[in-house]
Amino acid sequence: MKIGELAKRAEVPIDTVRYYEREGLIPPPVRRASGYRDYLDADVDRLRFMRRAKGLGFTLQEIRDLLSLTALAEDDMSALNARAQAKLQDMEGKIQSLIRVRDALQGLVTACPGHGALNRCPILAALSEDHA
Repeated sequence: MKIGELAKRAEVPIDTVRYYEREGLIPPPVRRASGYRDYLDADVDRLRFMRRAKGLGFTLQEIRDLLSLTALAEDDMSALNARAQAKLQDMEGKIQSLIRVRDALQGLVTACPGHGALNRCPILAALSEDHA
């Protein structure tokens, strides 16, 4: 299949297919005599896998690692589980960080009356403070 059909079936932009190909995340396709790339159904599956993993927050390097583990289908799933657990812990840390930022911003928004002189705005004051 041509790149457009591959992209459509995998639900990714054509540029993403090209980028993943350059990065070695999908194998180079066979070239037709016309010069067009000829992709396989396995490439659709691989791109869908990568799209789903990216949707779960995995980086491209982590996806590369996951793909290398999937090639070892007969191996124990403990390595894959460990990677997923590590990603989950990373996400939990990011969520806690975002909660702290949200709470701080909520405090600033609540403290600001939303009217009056800008030089008396608590949001501006907080952003202008030097905590070095």
